[in-house]
Order: sequence, then structure tokens, then C-alpha cells
Amino acid sequence: MDIVGHLAHFVVVAEELHFGHAAERLGMAQPPLSQRIRRLEDELGVRLFDRTSRRVELTAAGRLLLPEARDVLGRVDRIRELADRARSGEVGLVRAGLPSDLGGDVVAALVSAFRDRRPDLRLTLRETSTAEQLRALADGSLDVAVLRHPCDTRGLALGPMLAQPLGVLLAADDPLASAPEPPVDSLGGRDLVLFPRDEAPGVHDDLLAACRRNGFEPPVVHEARHPQFALGLVLSGTAVALVPRPADVTGATGTGGGGGAVWRPLAGAPLALRTSCAWRRDAEDPAVADFAAVTTDVLREVAAMRPLDAVPPRRVVLRPSSGFLA
Repeated sequence: MDIVGHLAHFVVVAEELHFGHAAERLGMAQPPLSQRIRRLEDELGVRLFDRTSRRVELTAAGRLLLPEARDVLGRVDRIRELADRARSGEVGLVRAGLPSDLGGDVVAALVSAFRDRRPDLRLTLRETSTAEQLRALADGSLDVAVLRHPCDTRGLALGPMLAQPLGVLLAADDPLASAPEPPVDSLGGRDLVLFPRDEAPGVHDDLLAACRRNGFEPPVVHEARHPQFALGLVLSGTAVALVPRPADVTGATGTGGGGGAVWRPLAGAPLALRTSCAWRRDAEDPAVADFAAVTTDVLREVAAMRPLDAVPPRRVVLRPSSGFLA
């Protein structure tokens, strides 16, 4: 008996609760599907569905076995995925996704630390948005990702959650540039520059909600996919950008005066990015665990992130970076 195939059919019928719809979804006739379910019930010694001429319902045993069946099918998919990777020579490879704003110093430290910890493994990094990372984790083309939260983490295991305070990028001649730590509500009347919403919808909406809670309702929200475009909007003098660290661009400064743009921490550090490593719960792997541990250490030490429940300091000294939110 093909127990895996029969379990797959059981799950589809359980989701549809209609043998005709389930058969259509599986691309087969209804009688063979009904026969398979009966064979599975005979094999397990329990009835999985209560059937009448008008409806199909899971029995208590069916409800109990459904999550286990899904777990078995997920593990079978993982075995097949690993076999495919072995055939293609990808064994010993960790494929990781990173947000684009981590910065060169962080990425370099991450690669170096992982190489020191696991010299037996090859690491490939993909710069990509949160939405693309979630899709890649789901389809198995990524093993682990550094996610921005909030996002849909169903089916994922998460490493420690870290917070990174956001400051404001201002034109150097903006009156607020003279304030060492402007409050969020002092940004009123200025447009806001953010990463495109389709890259990380949850984070985008969360930041706008946090701005409103703190008294800043931007008249216009501009979406900038590239940090230079964001900088140009800021230098125009009508917009500000929320970034986790000083922008490393010609003619701009991180914390002091000068031409171009300046970055200032926000009073009380009320806005922050939440970040953690994530991987598929059904794909536990020591190599992925090592990557997550190394990445968490690097984010804390190099990117000045801190545990989410830590008390925010009045001032946060951050290393220069060329990135923008993603």
C-alpha cells in the first residue's frame, strides 16, 4: 500500500470535505478516490470520514490524524528536496536570504563568522525582500532567511527577535537638523520616504501606524526601492526617510552637520525594525541552526541590534551603511 499517496488523498478530501471537489483537484475520478480512502481506513483501523448523501465530515479520528498526515507529507517533501539537492551537488550548501539594508560591514562579518564556525559548508547569500524570502522559504529555494517583522511566519521556526532603532534622514538645511534627537511628532508636514509596500507589507503598515501613534501623519508617502532615489527625495527638502543607520553617500553625513543629508536618532527611540532568522519548521538542520546563531551574534555586535525586550538607550551609535529599508 502506498501510505504516503493515500495520506495525500486523505488530506485533500479533509480540506475539501467533498469527494467530487477533491477528485477534481487531484485530477482523478471520484470512485478510485473513495476506494483509496476506504483502503486507508482499513489499514489504520479507524473511520476517517462520516459520509452521507448530503455532506462529508471528519470523524474524531480523522481530526486527530489530519495534522499528523500533513506533518508526514511535509517531511516526505523535505526528503525529496534533499535528494534533489544531493543529485545536483548542493549538499553542504546553506542558501540564505538577507534584506538589502543590512550594510556591507554586517554582511562581511556574517560571512566571515559563518566561515569560521562551519568551514565545511558553502554559504550563498541572496539579497531580497521579505515577501520574496517568505516565498523562497516555502518553495525550498532558501534554507534560512533574515526576516523583517511583522510577517506571516506560519510553518516557520524563528531565532531570537532583535530590534534596531530607526532614525530620520533629513536635508542638512532642514530646521530639524539642528536638533540632536527630534521627536517623531516634529516631522509633521513633511512627506515620508519608505521602501515599497509590496516588499514587506506588514513592516510597511506597522511603521506607518507607529508614526501615527507618535503624532506624525505624513501628507504623502513616497516609495523608494533604491537608497539613492530615497536620498534624492530627502535632499529635495520636502521629505524625510526613516532609516536604521546613517546613509553612507557622498555629500551626506551620519550624525553631524555638513552638506547633503544628516541622520538623527529619534527621541526615545520609538520606531524600530524587528528582525530574526527564520527557517521551515519541517526542515530542521544543524547547518541552519549554526547560521542563525552566527547571524544573531553579528546583528547584535555589528548592527547594534538588541533583544526586543531590552530598554532602548537614549543614543544609539550605529556603523555607516549604504542600505535602505527593504
